Amino acid sequence: MARDPVLQTIIGDAAWLCHRYDPQYDAFQYRRVERSRHRTVPFLTDSCLGVEETPATVTRTDAIQCAPSPAPLHFIFHSAFCASTMLTRALDLEGSAMGLSEPVVLNDIVGWRRRGADPRQSGSVLAAALGQLARPWASGEAVVVKPSNVFNGLAAGALMLSPQSRGVLLTAPLPVFLASVARKGLDCRLWVRELLEGLVDEGMVDLGFEPRDYFRQTDLQVAAVGWLAQQMLFMRMIERFPERLVSLDSERLTDDPAASVAGVARFFGLGRSDEADYRDHPALSRDSKSGAAFGSGQRRRDREMAEQAHGDEIAKVVVWAKAVADNAGVPMTLPSALR
Repeated sequence: MARDPVLQTIIGDAAWLCHRYDPQYDAFQYRRVERSRHRTVPFLTDSCLGVEETPATVTRTDAIQCAPSPAPLHFIFHSAFCASTMLTRALDLEGSAMGLSEPVVLNDIVGWRRRGADPRQSGSVLAAALGQLARPWASGEAVVVKPSNVFNGLAAGALMLSPQSRGVLLTAPLPVFLASVARKGLDCRLWVRELLEGLVDEGMVDLGFEPRDYFRQTDLQVAAVGWLAQQMLFMRMIERFPERLVSLDSERLTDDPAASVAGVARFFGLGRSDEADYRDHPALSRDSKSGAAFGSGQRRRDREMAEQAHGDEIAKVVVWAKAVADNAGVPMTLPSALR
């Protein structure tokens, strides 16, 4: 099977995205996504790409056997609403790096673990999945993977499994994060509760609350707890991998995106890392979700509109969250900032 030329063609071509993992058959599913298509969608999900009715299925063993030598692999870990998709897309420069935005195969592994998968087996599957995502697009190019933030509980494990990798911890300041939640409406308020549920299930919330306390919290308080839990996780990751991680603030990124993207490229050791390489990148002038033109200052104007409508609630939750953070020893600003 490993010598099957069709199989080798699929595994040997990074345009065949490693899209899903099926634990029942211990197999990966692949769908073809050309580089040009990556540039038009925010996330590598069926809702963005369209459903693939006939994916190519390859057992994990065969996928490992046929995999080419991996490209350098780096990560963008994030806590949501922080321009992570823009950063991922901006790093896509031929001859330098390819960015993969929220591949679903990593979410599959998270879900499988939450359903009770053996940690050792899921670790082996994660290693194989990272190897498939690291298949090179072109000679000399790195691959930058931005997982969904539901993957954050496995972020340290990914760094252990890929010891040459580096990562950016991208966050939005709490007031900005809360303004995004408020502005996005009911669906987002439900999403932050779902996020917190997953963090609690994975034992990632150590802020002094009892489970019943969350029922007494407003939507924005729940959002703040999720933000603080991820902030604590990122702080511990920096302590564990001090040479391999840097933090980046979303406002710094969006205020001077070309300089920030170039700084990330230098930290990752990419082939193109001058500010001039990124100043005219289309990802920096386009809404990463809709693809519409995104003018200078648009993100700030959106936040100001949310603050006008929800400013009192946001301000009160920020004060409350700072007290929680002080009590739990969580920094509101992460150290090891990108230089």
